[in-house]
Order: sequence, then structure tokens, then C-alpha cells
Amino acid sequence: MTHTRLNPSGVRPGVPVVGQEAPDFELVNQFGEPVRLSELRGRNVVVVFYPFAFSGICTGELCELRDNLGIFEHANATVLGVSVDSKFALRAYAEKEGYEFDLLADFWPHGEVAEKYGVFDAATGMSLRGTFIIDAAGIVRYVVVNPRGQARDLAEYREALSALGQA
Repeated sequence: MTHTRLNPSGVRPGVPVVGQEAPDFELVNQFGEPVRLSELRGRNVVVVFYPFAFSGICTGELCELRDNLGIFEHANATVLGVSVDSKFALRAYAEKEGYEFDLLADFWPHGEVAEKYGVFDAATGMSLRGTFIIDAAGIVRYVVVNPRGQARDLAEYREALSALGQA
């Protein structure tokens, strides 16, 4: 299954498309450890951009991922949450909410990776709600970018990951 769903305003410039190689990046996680996307080849990767740690909708979405990690583990998928927060804020956030997946700090240069993925909103200084499911070969297989205030649908992740298993 290949799937792209973008916000109602249409295609955003710079958003990778299904079938394209995912732009590589390296960011530090909440512990200050570097995480490079290309080093995760051989596993599916779910890259979840979200505006800010400790905000309502973001916390709801990430808690839903936390509570359903088995879906991702079953699909041989690594979850990476990405926001413009510092690693220090992300560590406190992960500890408070019990997140056992990496939260990556796209802090400096501010929003650089979100920009690579076409989901950085320069006017507000934050990421949009963009999700990219990348297969084990590094190819984008699912894209969704939701408008601010609209949570993503876990059922869509499940469907996209299931389709990867059948490919």
C-alpha cells in the first residue's frame, strides 16, 4: 500500500512523496545520543513530526503510540518522534509520559529536519503534524500531513504498516 494524505490546502512544497527515498538526517534523542535515519535500514521507520512536547494534542498522539507499540514492533518498525524542542525538554517529556521510543530534538539549526520533510512552519517556529512511514530500504511508503489542531489516525498507521508486511 502506498498512501499520501495531505492537509486540505493541498500539496505542501518539499514534502517527500511516496516512492521517493527518504531524506537522511541525524538528530540527538532525549539522552543526547545521535540517531541517523540511514543507520536504521533493514527496519521500517515511522517518523512522527509534532509541534511541541507537553502540548495537548501532541501528548495524546504520542501516548497512543506508546500504548500501541506492539503494532510497530510486530511490523519491525522503529518509531521516531521529532519536534523542535531541546533534548532536555524531550527527556523530561519522555520520563513524564513513559515514552520508550526515541524523541529527537530538531532544535538547532531550528527545524532543519522538519524543513527537509516540508513540515516546518517558519511563521510559528514549529513542525506541522507530519508522519512518514519509511520501508526497510529507506523508501517513503506513507505520508500524512495534518493541519494544526487535527490529530492523526492510528488506524491509518496500522493499515500502512500491514501493507508493508505484505509487500
